Amino acid sequence: MFTGIITGVGRIVAIHSLGSSLDHGKRLTVEAPAGYLDDVGLGDSIALNGACMTVTVLDSAKNQFLIEISAESLAKTSGLVEPGPINLEKALRAHDRLGGHIVAGHVDGIGTVTHFAEVGESWELRILAPRELAKYLAYKGSVTVNGVSLTVNRVTDLADGKGCEISINLISHTVQNTALGHLRPQSQVNLEIDLIARYVERMLGVDRLPKNGKNS
Repeated sequence: MFTGIITGVGRIVAIHSLGSSLDHGKRLTVEAPAGYLDDVGLGDSIALNGACMTVTVLDSAKNQFLIEISAESLAKTSGLVEPGPINLEKALRAHDRLGGHIVAGHVDGIGTVTHFAEVGESWELRILAPRELAKYLAYKGSVTVNGVSLTVNRVTDLADGKGCEISINLISHTVQNTALGHLRPQSQVNLEIDLIARYVERMLGVDRLPKNGKNS
């Protein structure tokens, strides 16, 4: 479990295939900031751009760790198949502050950046979210973008029913201390919806189910 508060910006420095077919995943070597891995052990969870991964090899002396990612996970995420900067967050501990919102580290879909520009002292980020996620995104609701807990400032549903565009305001601190500052129009981003929205949908769906196995 995570909070969406990025604790470090790392870098994917090497990518190795785990096999010769498309059914095989990748092994990633990630370089972390100095001292970041001091309290990390083998088998610990670290979110990479919002996707929960397991540390399989640890080299604290080089500030590096390795993770293995399946072909299925690669197909459902973005930003994990090329070298470059990446948002890092260690798993939440029981005594930690919940500074963002409850984040599972499970990517629900991939969005596309449509606009990213400085506005006054902050930045406006607009993202096109796929249709299957649109119903979970609400004004002043929470969304995780590449592992960062953010607040939705505006939702615009598309007329063609293909999804919605969300607008998010980023303060300079967020741009400077996460990998979001590297985004550009057409960049793809990992999206995770608010966990509470999942349960609300499930509760409403159960209420609509036939009772006693019969249609009402």
